[in-house]
Amino acid sequence: MTSAFVRLGVPASLSDVLAGRDITDPTPIQAATLPDSLAGRDVLGRGRTGSGKTYAFLLPLVARLTAAPRAARPKRPRALVLAPTRELATQIEEALKPLEAASGLKSRTIFGGVGQGPQVKALAQGVDVLVACPGRLLDLMGQGAISLDEVEITVLDEADHMADMGFLPMVRKILDRTPAKGQRLLFSATLDNGIDVLVKRYLHDPVTHEADSPQSPISTMDHYVLRVDNVTRNTVLADLASAPGRTIMFTRTKHGAKKLAKQLIDRGIPAVDLHGNLSQNARTRNLAAFESGTVETMVATDIAARGIHVDDVALVVHADPPIEHKAYLHRSGRTARAGNSGTVVTLVTSEQRNEVRQMMRKAGIKPAVHEAAEREVLNTLAPGERVVLSPDAARALAQPTVSQPQQPSRSRQGGARGAQTGGRGRRPLAEGAPRAAVGSRSGGARGGASARTVAAVRSGAAPRSAGSEAPRGGRGHRHAGRPGGAA
Repeated sequence: MTSAFVRLGVPASLSDVLAGRDITDPTPIQAATLPDSLAGRDVLGRGRTGSGKTYAFLLPLVARLTAAPRAARPKRPRALVLAPTRELATQIEEALKPLEAASGLKSRTIFGGVGQGPQVKALAQGVDVLVACPGRLLDLMGQGAISLDEVEITVLDEADHMADMGFLPMVRKILDRTPAKGQRLLFSATLDNGIDVLVKRYLHDPVTHEADSPQSPISTMDHYVLRVDNVTRNTVLADLASAPGRTIMFTRTKHGAKKLAKQLIDRGIPAVDLHGNLSQNARTRNLAAFESGTVETMVATDIAARGIHVDDVALVVHADPPIEHKAYLHRSGRTARAGNSGTVVTLVTSEQRNEVRQMMRKAGIKPAVHEAAEREVLNTLAPGERVVLSPDAARALAQPTVSQPQQPSRSRQGGARGAQTGGRGRRPLAEGAPRAAVGSRSGGARGGASARTVAAVRSGAAPRSAGSEAPRGGRGHRHAGRPGGAA
């Protein structure tokens, strides 16, 4: 039977690659844009975060290069994909690798924060597809390490981010160096006035496809506002972070992300941070720990809203409410991905209520509003047994050293989210992996685990936590009461 992707014009060899990754049905943005992009049209595509935009531009890019094969020339790529962050560029590269392997193409990803030597060497040998962040690409162009005069297809991913976060001058310089007759594909979760400048100058008779309205809420994403004060804020954050499954917490500043991650660790909750002040090695290490489940809480600035694609994040917490509604939508889009459901929680102080109310209105969101001090509310938003280690054990997981091997991911014996329990987001614990469920915070007791427990974690023993005999439901079962109201 002919696959749905083949019926849209995707070569069977690429459709087979997708099928091998259990991707058989095009998403709305893919179904809308593929016929035009495969035909060589310039395309302006808008799809919400997690909607499949990456394959929407990678499939036609690879298909069109393969249809007109030629050897890659030194320093002259045939296709260029621009991404605003290193994390996003890396994840585009990961999606591209199996497609290029099936097509005999070569690619390279370049960004700053790492040595340029290997990048320059790869470009000198010739690549078909270049995935790049603007800053490093302009550096190498200035050094004569690369020329864009033979680029046939240019893709701008997260186009609005490029336009309104200071990248526009760099993007213009780059696009000015690509052939005017080449195909241009612009994709983003939002298309607003910032994109008009790029569209008018660089796209030729573009076809615009919007797979959903800019403010259309995701039906499987629930939004909540928790009213807190400066005293209860950190306690509420720690409680949510100690619940089962992956959680991303967003702060406005790099310092805030670093500080909150440290505060969580000091409370016995393993957490990693992700922000622009980290070295590339640290960013890669922290993201890998989060993706693997070794650490289940990440504290990040808005950089992560554009660059993290982990399908089983069940909870997004706006520890600091974003300044504008687009940032809220992008942050929140880290959950409810790939058909999963998700929960979004915004912490609001009395001084922030008016600005958050206006932001929600612009985003088209009507959140349920609660007082964060209510124990039942926190259990409803983040079901499952709270797990707290000692600060030393939490630090060992979040900040492994060469002399101290990285510990297995922590698990709870009651109510973990995941396929096995009817919840969502929690990957099953590997067979034979030690369990590190220690103590329950749902009764209000706080503090680190005992030295005996820490020793058990490090030795691979499976200590029992208080009150864990009766499993509790995962976060997929938490629709008890959603009173509305303004923040």
